[in-house]
Amino acid sequence: MDLEELRAFLDVAETGSFLAAADSLGVSRTTLRRRVEALEARAGVPLFKSTRSGVILTEAGEVLAQRGRIMMQETSALLASIREVGQAPAGVLRVVLPVGLPPHLLTPLFGVLRTTYPQLRVHASFSDDPLTEALEDVDMAVHFGEALPRGPWLSHEVLRVHEGLIASTEYLERRGVPRSLEDLRHHELLSWEAPGEDARLWPSLRGPRFRVEPALIATDIHFVRTCCIAGQGIGLVPSVDLPDPGVGDVLVPVLPDIVGRERPLRISVPEALSEIPKIKLVLSHIQGVLEPL
Repeated sequence: MDLEELRAFLDVAETGSFLAAADSLGVSRTTLRRRVEALEARAGVPLFKSTRSGVILTEAGEVLAQRGRIMMQETSALLASIREVGQAPAGVLRVVLPVGLPPHLLTPLFGVLRTTYPQLRVHASFSDDPLTEALEDVDMAVHFGEALPRGPWLSHEVLRVHEGLIASTEYLERRGVPRSLEDLRHHELLSWEAPGEDARLWPSLRGPRFRVEPALIATDIHFVRTCCIAGQGIGLVPSVDLPDPGVGDVLVPVLPDIVGRERPLRISVPEALSEIPKIKLVLSHIQGVLEPL
């Protein structure tokens, strides 16, 4: 497939106008139309249909646009990365992380990377769902998930964390310690919401999920954890056994023999970047650091 034709098609799809797309790409409208028509000829079906306000995608065009965007992202990511082939890890490593990972977990990992690869700079961004970010902006995506991600990703499980209930000792002294699932109905419940999951369905160790009505649902893990430290309720979060520096042993597990599960932590890499030496070396180093955990 001709990349110039595909780029022209995608720009028209985004703007809904041949004129606006031509201006965006810096080419004439005639040139742009010729490229789109050539792509339609290759496809053998119309990709656009005209409306009073511009053009919209046909059903076939929708399919091509969805896959075509991924192809362009993969191409951009690959071209940006091959400049570093044969070199020690250097430049910018673009990492997308789940919103709300505790800072005291990330800080030492960043320090290890900087010590090992001093020429490497890290651009860390946070997302409710790291795998939905544009591929041209991602070298590595850190996310939770049992299933392998769909799409152009190669995924590596680097850690299994225990997800369960926590609360502060002050809260439990004030409100009482629940002894059963039924007791949870009388408490303030706080829940982390994982991408694509219902935060009102909590996991049990030996049975089906059970439904609760949390007072707080948040995609930010650290926010839920901080609310628990402040004595505002019982929270469901991953990494329940993670210590909280500076606050002592404030948090304790709740119903650890009844509620919880193991949840894998994964690092996924765009398939187009999987053989780039920088990515392979950094991924291997991160796995080595996390393995003892």
